[in-house]
Amino acid sequence: MGRTSRSHSQTRLIWKIIYWLNLALIIGLIGYQVYIYFATPEIRSVHQAQIEAITANNETDSDQGLTFAVVGNIKNSHAIFRDEIIPLLNNGDFEFMVSAGNAIAGGQPESYRNLHKLFAQLEIPYLLTFGENEESDFGSFNFYEQFGPYVYDVLIGDTHFVFLDGTGKTPYNWQLSWLDRVFQQQSQHRIVFIGLPLHRQFEDTALFQIDDYFAEPTFAEALKQRFETHQVDVVFSSNLALFSEVEENDVRYVITGGAGGLMLDQSDNRHHFLRVEIASGQISITPEHIQNAWPWWRRAIVSFWGAIHSFVYVSIWRLLLIVGVLLIFASYIYRNVICDQDYYPDFDIDATPHLDKPLRVAMYSNNYFPFVSGVTISIERLRTGLKDLGDQVLAIVPTYRQKWDDESDIVRASTLISSGAKGEFRFANFLSWRLSSAVRRFKPDIIHVHHPFGLGWLGQFMGRLLNVPVVYTYHTRLEHYAHFVPLPGLIFRNLISHWLIRRFSNKCQGVIVPTHSAEEYLRLIGVRTNTLVQPTGIEAKRFEAAEPSVIQALKDKYGIEKDTKVLVSVARLSKEKNIEFMLEALALRENTYSNYKLLLVGDGPYKNRLQKCIDKLDLGNNVILTGHVEPQIMPQYYELADLFVFASQSETQGMVILEAMAAGTPVVAVRSSGIDDVIEDGNTGYKTPHNQIAWVRRINELLENNDKRALLGKQAKAFAQNYDVAPVTKRIREFYGYILAQHHEGQPWLR
Repeated sequence: MGRTSRSHSQTRLIWKIIYWLNLALIIGLIGYQVYIYFATPEIRSVHQAQIEAITANNETDSDQGLTFAVVGNIKNSHAIFRDEIIPLLNNGDFEFMVSAGNAIAGGQPESYRNLHKLFAQLEIPYLLTFGENEESDFGSFNFYEQFGPYVYDVLIGDTHFVFLDGTGKTPYNWQLSWLDRVFQQQSQHRIVFIGLPLHRQFEDTALFQIDDYFAEPTFAEALKQRFETHQVDVVFSSNLALFSEVEENDVRYVITGGAGGLMLDQSDNRHHFLRVEIASGQISITPEHIQNAWPWWRRAIVSFWGAIHSFVYVSIWRLLLIVGVLLIFASYIYRNVICDQDYYPDFDIDATPHLDKPLRVAMYSNNYFPFVSGVTISIERLRTGLKDLGDQVLAIVPTYRQKWDDESDIVRASTLISSGAKGEFRFANFLSWRLSSAVRRFKPDIIHVHHPFGLGWLGQFMGRLLNVPVVYTYHTRLEHYAHFVPLPGLIFRNLISHWLIRRFSNKCQGVIVPTHSAEEYLRLIGVRTNTLVQPTGIEAKRFEAAEPSVIQALKDKYGIEKDTKVLVSVARLSKEKNIEFMLEALALRENTYSNYKLLLVGDGPYKNRLQKCIDKLDLGNNVILTGHVEPQIMPQYYELADLFVFASQSETQGMVILEAMAAGTPVVAVRSSGIDDVIEDGNTGYKTPHNQIAWVRRINELLENNDKRALLGKQAKAFAQNYDVAPVTKRIREFYGYILAQHHEGQPWLR
């Protein structure tokens, strides 16, 4: 079993390396594309220079007629156009060359760049027709910038050359009007170039070439009428991989598509270019086939290889990009489809060897005392519980302004940035060498991190460095803390927070969540690591009944009369705790019970705002802000309460709710992911929708019914005993053992 696990891990490692190498390749290729976009030399007005060269040559030999070459479907061909056709053109008596369309394989910048390299080997001028390939992939921008307009004309001797746009980039109606104007020029011959064939479809046209004809019949007929009216001699097109010539109403329609690309091996479909001679008032068109002496199979191989070679040569970086994406996709498929997936825990793993000895646990947290919060209390209870079981615990936590009597196994990290009214949120220096050295000396068996950033990053890094498994406790719904982050709130809430949790969790060998609803959330966002559902433990013994004199002293302190019912809520006074919801609900006329006091226990940046809200709602006689209360006397407040009330929706667990229930106090809370699992509706309290009327009516119901309130309180106390810190710590330690056994057997932790 061990050998199989190691082999499986090695295979996954290989595919992981392939994945990251290809990702780096893709990033590099994208960067290269950006580089060539800015680094390519500027090429402009090519046609203007070519026309000037053609007309200059013709002026010197105006009486000798005109001989030129027409090519179609070059498609950046090297094997055919560069190696076979260009030498024939350079060594012949051609005055210039015209591309009837598709001189490039696609409109990408690299295709245009390669075309300039190809044509640099021509020793005669050239002109291009704007065809489908020139227009594709936003190539129209490149054509216009480098060559000029899509529609243009030139008079060479007594022959008028007209170039049209068959792609629709130039409006067809405008082209018709333009044609009417340019055909007013006197000339002996008129020759038109348009990339797509205008005449009727051939009966033997291959199925894959049916769409290569001109697609606008109305415009095609209008063009034909003008060609006939103005006595156009020849219309040249490309797009089809063949040579053909048909005549309609004294107009010759010629298709030439053999200067590159793939050709079907038929008599008229071999690679070719056209020799066009104008002399004595006549126009002769002769196809010049290449590879005449080759057998058919050799021509087919060269044709196929030429098409592949052109694509690879012109688009090598694009090809590599495609290959990279495909390889990443293949690795994803391999890992998620081909590899056997077992989504259940491996019950054959024996954790006993790791549980029969004391463990050395390194903890990392961005919060700790003297700052009091649910997270700090949770961490301290787990730390104390593990030490009670004989384990050694080293805690890496931030420094605070207030002094705190630390034990020797607490290591403080210096603070880089602090926020909050009292600087209670600390971003510690997780790059500190001192912290890393302390953990190295400690030699942990396992690392437990409590936040997915800051010191949590350091804990995860040290786990990889020391080859030690890392466990993460999901304490906080980050999306509800967007107001603390210097980023657009919507982006953080909807994207970054979930991405951060998923990415961090999947890099840990195990995740502890306090509720089943929190586990469901992690699965929904894509967390696939080992998971333990375990709420934070409470010290049940601390919530035994206090002396009546102590409770009476609290009543006297806050001016609570004998018959007044007491509501208590414990939370940090901040936006995410939703305290204004409770105040507004109590001010509603639906709140029919007026003889109550609400003690809001806690401190925070919203204290002044909440006091203003209390005054505005005229709740000054009912609501008291107690300020900070030391954790050791919190049980007295829970016992003082007739009812515990809560409205926060940012909790991952309801630890204060469990504490209240441990004191025998029923709860009314707004239903949310962290609350749903710790309140049995109608048995230990009530869960309501996020609706103020529904919430306050449940409070009235329990305040007005002493017997029901007492029954729910008794049942709540019994329920809370299941969450005592001792059994909770034991279950977490067993999870440590499972993770350690899995880690040492080399088994993958992602499922």
